[in-house]
Amino acid sequence: MRVFIRTVIIFLIIIISYTLFMYFGQYTPNEKHEEEDIQISNEALTTEKESKIADESDKLPEAGILSLMDKSSEEITALFGEPDRIDPSAYDYDWWIYQQADNQYIQIGILNHKVVTVYGIGNGVNVSPFKIGQPIQEVFKIAPVSSNLSLNFDGNSYRFEFSEEDMNTRPTVKVGDVFVQLYIDKFDGVLSSIRALDSETFIKQRSYEVTYRGELIKAKKITNEKWDGIEDGVEKQILSITNIIRTRHNINSVTWDEETSQVAFLHSEDMRLNNYFSHESPNGETLVDRLAKFDVKYKMAGENIAAQYVDGIAATEGWLNSKGHRETLLNGEFTHLGVGVDGLYYTQNFISN
Repeated sequence: MRVFIRTVIIFLIIIISYTLFMYFGQYTPNEKHEEEDIQISNEALTTEKESKIADESDKLPEAGILSLMDKSSEEITALFGEPDRIDPSAYDYDWWIYQQADNQYIQIGILNHKVVTVYGIGNGVNVSPFKIGQPIQEVFKIAPVSSNLSLNFDGNSYRFEFSEEDMNTRPTVKVGDVFVQLYIDKFDGVLSSIRALDSETFIKQRSYEVTYRGELIKAKKITNEKWDGIEDGVEKQILSITNIIRTRHNINSVTWDEETSQVAFLHSEDMRLNNYFSHESPNGETLVDRLAKFDVKYKMAGENIAAQYVDGIAATEGWLNSKGHRETLLNGEFTHLGVGVDGLYYTQNFISN
């Protein structure tokens, strides 16, 4: 009898051990990656460098654009002075634009006199604990990327899922209590730019697929008049970001061309109204035809289009990661640019004189 009981106990131990292994020992690749990072950061013999890297993603830095989150508009003015201009956004806040130099461009989102989001591009911008131009391998050591992010806000639960494209070009990580979107230049394998958002703004923008429990927080409804202001601002933002990217690649800046901008806007408007997405309109018109209508003189012309990106920042970084669009964006022969935005439809028309 004792032998039988002992046999049964041993058998149960084997079954339980196997079950625990099957339950806790299997991970998706991203889960395994997270677990490895946790083991490294908690290792008793961790080096000083490894400890510093682990700590950097746990709190906001004391300097750089991430440190601006939650500051008051008065503090921003004290730090940077009055903005070059203020652009409305589609997500309730206003963008304060600071074009500081050819290698420093910052957009600070202000809502109710407080910073709720900030964007920076250019090698001269402090994006600590990261660096613009930093290899992605180093970026991911500072803040490992997962395939999803979950958060609770105002009694609601949200889970954002990242596609493979999201993971490769614009993943979001948590730094302190702020969500940091990392725009990656996948061709050069480096950090291109960075955007930080508080929880509410991150939910409103919905840059990724999301499932939620409770209420889905949305931005306020936008009037037609406000859309005009948003679109005008986004067009100028795309010009500035484009020139920062060209400067980074040692390519001449392009100058704004108003007539070409009108051509670009009409194409964006046509795509929105007629629900299509193409360089050729339903009536057969091409870029050559559209430029000819406005009697735009040029030696060479090129066009980039995008749709359904949350804003001009996302659209421009998207062009940078698409081979054909990238070649147009970084073509040194172009001298002028016209941008046209209608809703979430974006057109860039480059020309050389």
